[in-house]
Amino acid sequence: MLLCDEDLARAIGVRRLVIEPHEPSLIQPSSVDVRLDRHLLVWPHTGGVIDPSADNPMLPVDMGTFGGTYPLGPGQMVLASTIEHISLDATLAARVEGKSSLGRLGLAAHVTAGFIDPGFQGHITLELVNHAPRPLLLHAGMRIGQLCVFQLSGPARCPYGTQGVGSHYQGQRGPTESRSHINFRTWPTTEEATA
Repeated sequence: MLLCDEDLARAIGVRRLVIEPHEPSLIQPSSVDVRLDRHLLVWPHTGGVIDPSADNPMLPVDMGTFGGTYPLGPGQMVLASTIEHISLDATLAARVEGKSSLGRLGLAAHVTAGFIDPGFQGHITLELVNHAPRPLLLHAGMRIGQLCVFQLSGPARCPYGTQGVGSHYQGQRGPTESRSHINFRTWPTTEEATA
């Protein structure tokens, strides 16, 4: 069940959902708007193939050094994060989605990683991509997305952060690089049937 504005305010009030800093004016009919922090991670201009089984370091950029803005080029992808630190209890999960007004300008707020597990605590990392034919100017502090919160059918038995779950991003601060290489593995694939 997707929480409505009243349920969101209630969950925040009893701290089942913690959003810090919290601006009550950002609560929408069925979501809470989140804002863009000033720190980004960008891909270096040199390097080989991106391999999920290896560490793929990125370069930090502070939008403060660009006057609080950053021109995101066509097709460019950067990691960013929300100003807000989010905490969900074991009965809630969430998704971060883009704002429709920004989507109409060509900005995607995340590639595929919009899901937030119950028990998560930290800043939300965003995978911003400019699909427009011209550079798109990011502004530190702007509304960048919306947090949609869902009530689970029951509390998660092993919420995010529980030992053994593989919670690589618990407590993350700012945009966080991929940690897919940690405990990376593959599984056997099936052979194609022969005629």
